Amino acid sequence: MKRLIALVAVASAVSFSVNAGTLPQDVKFAADGSVAQSLTGTPGDPAEGLRIATTRSMGNCIACHVAQGWAKFPEPGNIGPSLDGAGARYTVAQLRGIIANPKHTFAGTMMPSFYNVSNIIRPGEGYTAKPAKVITPILTAQQVEDVVAFIATFKN
Repeated sequence: MKRLIALVAVASAVSFSVNAGTLPQDVKFAADGSVAQSLTGTPGDPAEGLRIATTRSMGNCIACHVAQGWAKFPEPGNIGPSLDGAGARYTVAQLRGIIANPKHTFAGTMMPSFYNVSNIIRPGEGYTAKPAKVITPILTAQQVEDVVAFIATFKN
């Protein structure tokens, strides 16, 4: 029974990744951490990106970042830098890289990698529970594209 459950988990992870577009392990990062190629080939939806960025069970960007226009949301975070002007400071390729795996751009950052399944440090049994056997990305490839499209609108 355990083998069947493990097989289903692996099949689900593979299905998730295949249906999402570019597999997390196949994302091509440039030396500056940018990702030139869209992960899906489908443009991101800024309205959906706002929903993802402000939804606790999804991207939850608002937990760490503040930005103008988020005043209606209770207690935006102040751990990460302000996102005001991020769309002017960074190209779409740079934003895609930062959201997919910010460690390529900012070594030592505490920002989570939203589209990554390797080199992840997880606390072991003593802290949470048994570590996951199959790790899936926090966001799908299309959700990354949606958040990128949303953050790219932050021009001021």
